[in-house]
Amino acid sequence: MRADASSLAPHARSLSDQDYIGASTARVSAADRLPTKSSDRTERALLWAFIAGLAWCPFWFGSNVLLAWGINAVLFPGLVVIYELSLLIRRKPHAVAVGQIRLPAVLFIVVVLWILTQNATWTPGWMHHPIWQMAADALGRPVEGSISVNRELTSLALLRLITAASVFWLAMQICRDASRARLLLQSVAAIICAYAAYGLVAAWLTPGRILWFKNPYAKNWLVNSTFVNPDSFSAYAGIGFVLFCGLILRLYRNELTAVGGSMQFRIASFIEVTGQKGVALLAGGVVTLIALLQTGSRGGIAATAFGLCVLGTLTLRRRKQPFAQSDVIIVVIVGALLVGAIFLIFGDVVFGKISREGVGDLGRIGLYVITMRSILAVPWFGYGYGTFADVFPMFRDQSMGTLETWTQAHDTYLEAFQGLGLIFGPMLVAAVAVPVWRCVKGAATRQMNETPCVAAAVAFLLGAHALVDFTLQLQAIAITFMALLGAGVAQSDSSRLTLAD
Repeated sequence: MRADASSLAPHARSLSDQDYIGASTARVSAADRLPTKSSDRTERALLWAFIAGLAWCPFWFGSNVLLAWGINAVLFPGLVVIYELSLLIRRKPHAVAVGQIRLPAVLFIVVVLWILTQNATWTPGWMHHPIWQMAADALGRPVEGSISVNRELTSLALLRLITAASVFWLAMQICRDASRARLLLQSVAAIICAYAAYGLVAAWLTPGRILWFKNPYAKNWLVNSTFVNPDSFSAYAGIGFVLFCGLILRLYRNELTAVGGSMQFRIASFIEVTGQKGVALLAGGVVTLIALLQTGSRGGIAATAFGLCVLGTLTLRRRKQPFAQSDVIIVVIVGALLVGAIFLIFGDVVFGKISREGVGDLGRIGLYVITMRSILAVPWFGYGYGTFADVFPMFRDQSMGTLETWTQAHDTYLEAFQGLGLIFGPMLVAAVAVPVWRCVKGAATRQMNETPCVAAAVAFLLGAHALVDFTLQLQAIAITFMALLGAGVAQSDSSRLTLAD
């Protein structure tokens, strides 16, 4: 069964717009907070175009090919340009001023300037990587050098980085309205469920293929949907399952808040909600979870479990409403039992992989050691953002087998440090970590809004998975994450506060 966007349509604005957080930002009047009809229609249309873009991203091999990078680089920054022009025409301020994200914005700009410097040929020769002088000696003519060992790869990586930043900015602006943020969450959950359902059907009917192409990396009966390998799809499916769990918790919270009386009556109300409004969400969550388990990805499943723990922790910590802690615990326990039952039924793929290959992957230990050695060889300047595929062969030794080709470090943090150096690499990580921390604080303070809570849980899921895979280097995942993170930041402060510039 498949949940679509229409079955997950949002209700009217909930109490999330009524909670209050003390802050120095001035309050605005109710009239100032309410958008005009024309303004709301404009931003609603932009939101649907944005959602359509998010639905497209996983289709073409998880947007991990040059064609998809080009389309995304036109689509999402283009939507940002349209949004900014609409603000000028309507004479409206940004819903969230850039000053609200001052620190991550500055860090991001500094990193982008450094990447441009790495690609520049006007920098002093002593900063250039020696490979350019070696190329000049081999060719017998001068060759323009740079810090980056491959300026084309660095340019492509910068293009993807700017595309992801544009997604974050647009999501943060459009999703300042709580109903639009909720629509985004529901739509992304429906999109991921649709890809999960397709992956399950495709693994049964056309194993070994992606869409209509033969997949040389396919493994029999493992679900990879439209992604090249199951490990990558596992992270995408994990995002969807966390989203469904967050939406399910919100549903039961809203429906059971006013329910009192005996335990029998509350259980009856729980069953009624499940059989009526909860069917679509539960069905979508079950389909997505089954697809996740059928990927056989140890890292993806473990990271999803970690994200669910974060979601549960933030949900329990922020409950001060009539929806009692006992009600939350009941919902969590019932959900855990359901997940456990599905895991026992469909988890044989995971158990089989663990029995054959163990929990860890010893082959990657050597990869990480070599990558760290390359970082220490050029610790400050780096080798150029996104150039791992060219740098790794320079340091590869006999500790690694000769049959495999490594184009990623399978650790996003190490790869960022290698490409950007030990000054600017941590800056890029911090530019993402600061908004995540804002979502964590928002999840703890906003009593009736699930968006920051879900965004924080997804961030921890992907942050953990990025330690063992190149998850965040796939545009379909990075763009989806940036959309959720932008919405989470926008909803981390009470709607009673103005964040506009």
